[in-house]
Amino acid sequence: MTASITLPPRADTDYILRIADTALIHAQRLCEWCGHAPIIEEDIALSNMALDLLGQARALLSHVAALDGRGLDEDQLAFLRDESGYRNLTLAELPLRRGGGDFADTVLRNLLLAGWFKLLWQRLQASRDAELAAIAGKALKEARYHQGHAAEWVVRLGDGTAESAARMQAALQRAWPYVAELFEADAVDAAAAQTGLGPSLAELQAEWRAELQPVLDEAGLVPPAVTAFRSTGRNGRHSEHMGYLLAEMQHLQRAYPGGAW
Repeated sequence: MTASITLPPRADTDYILRIADTALIHAQRLCEWCGHAPIIEEDIALSNMALDLLGQARALLSHVAALDGRGLDEDQLAFLRDESGYRNLTLAELPLRRGGGDFADTVLRNLLLAGWFKLLWQRLQASRDAELAAIAGKALKEARYHQGHAAEWVVRLGDGTAESAARMQAALQRAWPYVAELFEADAVDAAAAQTGLGPSLAELQAEWRAELQPVLDEAGLVPPAVTAFRSTGRNGRHSEHMGYLLAEMQHLQRAYPGGAW
């Protein structure tokens, strides 16, 4: 069994890992729909969006490995860290097709995260880190498509039958408590903003909500009241679902170290 690797805490790599890991884990969840989506076109669309996110994660993890300077690669960072070493948003790791979620949860989560990614990529194009800015320029086009595609589905289901509307509202109830984490500023965000690496996430909230609200209005969906609950995936403290996800995701790399196709 391959031993785990640990990255030393650094403000710049932690900031990038939060983005990379969210893309990676979100992609892993979307992959669960491969062969199971309601219609074949959506099966292909979800798989393609997962591939977009994996490409973004790979580029970012490669950049983190270069900044770390110990000769690691993106595969090692993706597959050989322990649960506490991942910095993804908790929302990305919650179950979708398996474990209590359904297609409504999937399209809603795509909408919430794609809007967040899009605004983040827009601002990262001005990063003082030229490699990060280049990654953002390519990823922005993909996030725009993901956001538009998800919005169409949210409206279609929210403004559809009584059953589809009820499922969409239930999905919103399940996801909303985790939204606050998308915009919580901390020392890592402050350092990124101060050095010009990237924006503090708190800067994204007003614009994100302004883009989301018309979609929810058209879909007839009402966000639940805000609570004091705060998820902590960005700090390496994850939900109970993360361990199961990583056990599946990391199995081949752990069981067959250095294996090649």
